[in-house]
Amino acid sequence: MLSIPHVTRTTARLVLRPLAEADAPALFAVFSDPRVARYLSRPAWTGLGMAAARIARDIEAMNAGRYVCLGIEREADHQLIGECSLFNLVEQCRRAEVGYALCHMAWGQGYITEALTSLLSFGFEHLALNRVEADIDPRNDASARSLERLGFVKEGHLRERWIVSGEVSDSGLYGLLERDWRVRAGSGARIQRQIR
Repeated sequence: MLSIPHVTRTTARLVLRPLAEADAPALFAVFSDPRVARYLSRPAWTGLGMAAARIARDIEAMNAGRYVCLGIEREADHQLIGECSLFNLVEQCRRAEVGYALCHMAWGQGYITEALTSLLSFGFEHLALNRVEADIDPRNDASARSLERLGFVKEGHLRERWIVSGEVSDSGLYGLLERDWRVRAGSGARIQRQIR
């Protein structure tokens, strides 16, 4: 894969950029919120050091080309409101998984669809991905709707796949193929392809 430490993407309202050490408090605010962590495959963060360690791992991984993790910054006020990533990159199969989280105050405003549109364009165009997968908690209706808006198809349901803080949950598996993404882009879907 590529060395990708300085990827920056812009959309109408957002800047997607690599996380920096100074982002630790904002990232901690996102992942320590039980409402955000509710459907994640790990419990809510309990200390600021968890954010700092995560950012350090992300910087190292991006420098090594192992995955892409970008902070989602609202352009209007330069507030970090979440993150999105392409991880578990399998170069031979040209496949990756997508992950994302957004602070509670930014829910319901279309930011995830906007951010993932840009991230997926990067994945398909610059990483030459053929397939992107998502694994979500099937109870997370908002996440399922976001994926479906982007063209993901639900391809499977795995029972009792996760146990987080003693709670057992299922997985909904979604997939998006590059050729389906191209069809959506060609049919007038609002796909943003801005690279700066």
